[in-house]
Parts: sequence; structure tokens; C-alpha cells
Amino acid sequence: MSETKLRRNLSLLQATTINMIDMVGIGPFITLPMVIGIMNGPWFLYAWIAGCILSFVDAFIWSELGSALPKAGGSYNFLKEAYGPEGAGKYVSFLFVWQTIFQAPLVIASASIGFSAYLSYLLPMGTFEMKAVSGLMVLAIIALLYRRIESVGKISVAFGVIVVATIVWICVSGFLFGDITRPVKQINEGLHFDKGFMVALGYASVKSVYSYLGYYNVCHLGSEIKQPERNIPRSMFISIFFIATLYLMMNISITSVVPWQEAMHSDFVISLFMERIFGAGAAKAVTVLILIIAFSSVFSATLGYSRIPYAAALDGSFFKIFARVHPTRQFPHISLLFIGGVAFIFSLLFKLTEVISAILAMRIIVQFMGQAIGLLMIHKKGLLKLPYRMPLFPVPIIIGLVMWLAVLLSTGRFMVLTGLGALLTGSLVYLFLARNKKVWPFVKNR
Repeated sequence: MSETKLRRNLSLLQATTINMIDMVGIGPFITLPMVIGIMNGPWFLYAWIAGCILSFVDAFIWSELGSALPKAGGSYNFLKEAYGPEGAGKYVSFLFVWQTIFQAPLVIASASIGFSAYLSYLLPMGTFEMKAVSGLMVLAIIALLYRRIESVGKISVAFGVIVVATIVWICVSGFLFGDITRPVKQINEGLHFDKGFMVALGYASVKSVYSYLGYYNVCHLGSEIKQPERNIPRSMFISIFFIATLYLMMNISITSVVPWQEAMHSDFVISLFMERIFGAGAAKAVTVLILIIAFSSVFSATLGYSRIPYAAALDGSFFKIFARVHPTRQFPHISLLFIGGVAFIFSLLFKLTEVISAILAMRIIVQFMGQAIGLLMIHKKGLLKLPYRMPLFPVPIIIGLVMWLAVLLSTGRFMVLTGLGALLTGSLVYLFLARNKKVWPFVKNR
């Protein structure tokens, strides 16, 4: 069995573009009308601002942990070290891997299903054809990632250029041909900062936050990043800044041409926007670009997720077969094939439903809130040397915990219970395995 070390060949530019293309998938193009519909008013921009703020404060947490533990697997290592590698850390990090082997393929599959749905704007298809397209997309992603990390980095940069160019085209078109001041002037029109607004903001932020997720993808590739103590934090803050700016500009641009009252009812609002300005040809062209963006996002997400079971297996906390590295191309091929294979099956079985909210609820509990609390423990006990230190500690952590809790509750009672149920199942599996291995909490008396 080959367990060759991964090589640090990803530059700051490549790491940043990997984050960015993971953040900008088909998500913002679908969630844009959803956010407007939930807010039901011109103040929908506040939901995107809230998502930006949460991403920034959470990036401080990821930066401290990622620079201190630049290893493959990201959160797996963070949670294990924070809660004790020989104690509760085994349990918490196992829960993270457990939820990953379910939610990662579902996230990948949901993007591939969204890809096929958007493709139907150009090529009308039946249910069977759309499922076939979803499955083929996942297989294509696996084929592209089945290579050395240097090649993957170059592909990521190419995808990143397309991502930025497409959104810039959308933004510039609105600024040139739309009433660009209208959405900004209307942002507080009829607004009351009351309970109703805050509840709506919470529900809308579930969608906007989901569109920001991916800024931390570089942490899952920690073993392959050059100068990780500097490039991991930089790549996250750069990607959040640029994507947040582009999201806000895109929302303003689109609603300057397509009024928010109409935009919230459109399934293909970007295509409608381009059709209004340039005609049907431009609408089809931008749809093609959006499909490329969706494809590139799945590419980036699959790359990051495939390193998590690998890291856990290399550490002896997961099945050993996942620790195998390709003998000549030096990447965790078994982990990639497993994550991709399950995603392929899911893409054929499932519809794009509110299950994504359940996945988000599960991730918030273990990953985001778990890491925030874990970092507080690291600071208190002095467990790690932290090359990067967040400003105004612990204020960003406290703000992040409050905001994540608000988003969690906004996913709805059913989704929260679904997430808790998945974690309960994972806990039972861990306890069964831990008892056989005589590890925490079943440690032998010495």
C-alpha cells in the first residue's frame, strides 16, 4: 500500500482560485431570486452583506487553525487537536468525517443536478436525460481530478478566470445599461428593523451563506500548499473579499435591469437579465458560462472533500484503504473514487430539495461551531503554536458563534433535528468502534 506524502506545489494564486471556484458554483445564480423572495422587498442586499460578515469572521478561525495545522483534511485535524488527540478529539473528528462521507457526495450531487436543470434552459430534457447529464458530470470531474496536483492547480486557475470574467460581464452590463442607482436607493425603502425583518434575514441568510461556503477549501489541501502559514490565511481573505464584492455588484446589476418584484419569480434570472439587454444570443452564452462555473465548483469541492477521508485514514481513524496514494501521480485516488462514486449514485437517485439545508445544519454543529469552540480551548490551554493571530481575540469567535447559531435555527426545526439525528447515528457508530479498539471513552486502565 502506498502512503507517499503529498507535495506542496499549490501557489497562493492557485489556492485562492480553488477557494473562489468552490464558492461560486451554480449556487448564487439560483439563490439570488430565492433571497429576494424570502426578504420580499428591496432590502435583500442585507442578506448578502450578512453572509459576507459571517464568512470574514469565520475565516479568522480557519486562518489560525489552518496556519497552525497545514495538513490534508482540514477540519479533521483541527477538531482532533482542539479536543485532544487521545481524548474527545477522536470522537469529534470522527463525527466530522462521518458527516463528510454523506454530505460531501450530496453537495456534489446537488450541484450536478442543478447543472442539468440549468442546461435544460438550452436543451429541453426529460427526467431520464437530466439524470444522465448529472451522472456524467460527476464522472467527468473524477476524470479531471485523476492526476497530479500541479495539473489540478493549473486547471483551477483556468476555471477561476472564467468565474470572474462571467460575473464581471454581468456586473458591467448592468452598470452600463441598467438603472444602477435604483437598487441602492431602494435598499431601506419601507424597512423596519423589527422582529419580522430579523426572522426574514435569518431565513434568507441560509441561502446567501450557502453561496459563500468554500472560502476554507484551501484548508483541506493544507499538505499541498506552498508556505501554508502565509498563503492559507491570505487565500481565504482574498477570495472572500473578491467574491463578496462580485456578489453585491451582481445583485445590484441584475435588479437594475430586472426589478426585484420580477426577479424573485424567475428560475433563470441571469438569462432573463442578458436577454433584456443583448437578446437571446447573449442569454444563451451566459447560460453556457454559468454551466462552466457550476462544473468548476464541483471540481474544486470534490478536490477538497477527497482529502478528508484520506487524512483520517492516514491517522488511523478511518479505513486504511483511504490512505492510499496513487503510486505515480501522488494523490489520494481511493478517497477520490469513493467520494466521486457515491456522488454519482446520489446524482441519479435524489432530487434537488431542502436536504441541502439539513446538510448545512449538520455542518454548522460539528464543523463551524465545533471549530470555534475548539479554538477557544486551544488559546486557553496553549495547545498549539499559532503562526497567524486574529485581531481583537476572542471577538471574531464570539460573533461567529452567535451568527452560526442564528443560521442554524433559521434552517428550521425539521432540518435541525435531521442534522442532530445524523450526528446521533455517527455517535453510536463511533462508540461501537471505540469499544472494540479500546479508545476514548473506553480507554484501558493502566
